Amino acid sequence: MIPSLATAKRIVIKIGSALIVDPATAAPRMDWLRGVVDDIAALAGRGAEIIVVSSGAIALARRQLGLNGAKLRLDEKQAAAAVGQIRLAQAWAETLSEKSLTAAQLLITLDDTEDRRRYLNARATLSTLLSLGCVPVINENDSVATAEIRYGDNDRLAARVAEMVQADVLLLLSDIDGLYTADPRKTPDASHIPVVPVLTPEIDAMGGEPPPGYSSGGMRTKLVAAHIATQAGCAMAIALGGRPNPIAAISKGGKCTWFLPAPEGRSARKTWIAGHLAPQGTLTIDAGAAKALANGSSLLPAGIKAVSGTFGRGDPVDVLNQAGLRIARGLVTYTSDEAAVIAGHRSEDFEALLGFRGRDEMIHRDDLVLF
Repeated sequence: MIPSLATAKRIVIKIGSALIVDPATAAPRMDWLRGVVDDIAALAGRGAEIIVVSSGAIALARRQLGLNGAKLRLDEKQAAAAVGQIRLAQAWAETLSEKSLTAAQLLITLDDTEDRRRYLNARATLSTLLSLGCVPVINENDSVATAEIRYGDNDRLAARVAEMVQADVLLLLSDIDGLYTADPRKTPDASHIPVVPVLTPEIDAMGGEPPPGYSSGGMRTKLVAAHIATQAGCAMAIALGGRPNPIAAISKGGKCTWFLPAPEGRSARKTWIAGHLAPQGTLTIDAGAAKALANGSSLLPAGIKAVSGTFGRGDPVDVLNQAGLRIARGLVTYTSDEAAVIAGHRSEDFEALLGFRGRDEMIHRDDLVLF
């Protein structure tokens, strides 16, 4: 069954810089934005809760600050974000207030969604704002985020927000009306895909390069977002955003690509583990350990063939099979140095190898998510 905006109770809408910023004036496209807000007001009027993830801060300030180079340094991006975020927030506050809706601004970093306590705090804030009838407008906190702790695109941020608030639908408004078998700008006979029931390696291979201009995403990051959202039980749509009233157009059956939510769903904790975008390392395991994981067992050090990366206890790591394919993600009970020492060994050897007897499992099954 294809999802519908008409019945969704909680919707996250992502809007990219190329849609919200007029390239000729480097100002917000206010007429277009008012059409989007008309659509949001219509959804809110029937009882839906709406969260907006809006790009555009850096693009709005580049010309004002004389930052016209093709590629900005990190410090230049941070400066532009600090100036442009004010203009972006004002545009949203003005247009939403015209429909008697209250805008609330949240700036989030990658760390805010990777750290469990901060993730829960952000979720509580969003839930409270929605209960008060506000429309949260979220952007990445580019003015303070370093290169190592940035999403770098709002597609994945929007997916993490959708997972965080257990949204029914994530709508990515884009410069393209969905997923194609190949980039239609380069392959004119590429076919549009209206529904993706399950994400597969073949679907992932259809992601292209990021588009030119203000955008930093592209289809590749949208497919990453689709993995995060659908694994959390949230449907996702990629739709053309540049037309007037783009959300209403989708509600009326406009052309787009729907990604169906995974039917099994996950617990909130395991959804958070699966959604991590910055695993700290990898554990390569043998065939026997891979089979044991598939049967619901924990990961024991005896089955580990190789340890890579630097991680501490409780950090997320990816689990790879011997072909190098990611088969799981989990939270480790040993540091990377300790893991390298006990890899391939049984639990009775741990005390002699480490000087203490820790847990038998490298990753307990309660802290493990299979892909």
